[in-house]
Amino acid sequence: MAGRYATALFELARDSRKLKQVEKELDSFIAMLDGSADLERLVRSPVYSAEEQTRALNAVLAKAKIKGLTANFFGLITRNRRLFAARDIVRAFRALAARHRGEASAHVASASKLSAAQLKRLKTSLKSMLGQDVAVTASVDPSLLGGLVVKMGSRMIDNSLKTKLDNLKVAMKEVG
Repeated sequence: MAGRYATALFELARDSRKLKQVEKELDSFIAMLDGSADLERLVRSPVYSAEEQTRALNAVLAKAKIKGLTANFFGLITRNRRLFAARDIVRAFRALAARHRGEASAHVASASKLSAAQLKRLKTSLKSMLGQDVAVTASVDPSLLGGLVVKMGSRMIDNSLKTKLDNLKVAMKEVG
C-alpha cells in the first residue's frame, strides 16, 4: 500500500517538476513527527476521526509551511485513513527519488542520532562499497544499544551491539 501511494506522489511531483520541493517537505514532516510525541499519536491512533486528523494536520502543515502538492497528498491519505503509513510512504518515496537521481538508497538505524560528520563518513563508505552515490535515511532505535544496522534493498549489514550480544548468548548456550 505504501508503495502505491509513494509511486503516485512521486509521479505527480516529477511531472510537475517539484520533486526536490516535495522531498524537502516530506523530510520536514518526518522531522516534526520524530520530534513530537503528540503528532506521532495523532498520526498513529485510530481513535481520532478522519475529520479530527484533517483539522489538526492542516494546522501542523500550515505552521511548517508545507503546502501545494505535499499538503494535498497528506489530506488524501488522511481522508483515506492511511495517515498511519506516512513513514512507510515517505521511505518508499525517498527510494524512488534516489533511484530517479541515479543513487542507491539505504536506511540506517543507530542507537543514537548520528551527527552530520558521521552521516557523511557513512555515505562515503557506502559509495565506495557500491560504486555509486547513496541517499541515506537515518532513524534511531535505542534497542540496538550501539552500532548500526544498514539496509540497502535486500541487503542488510547488522553491526549492532544488540546482535553481537545475542550471538554471544547463543554461543554460550551451546557451550554450557
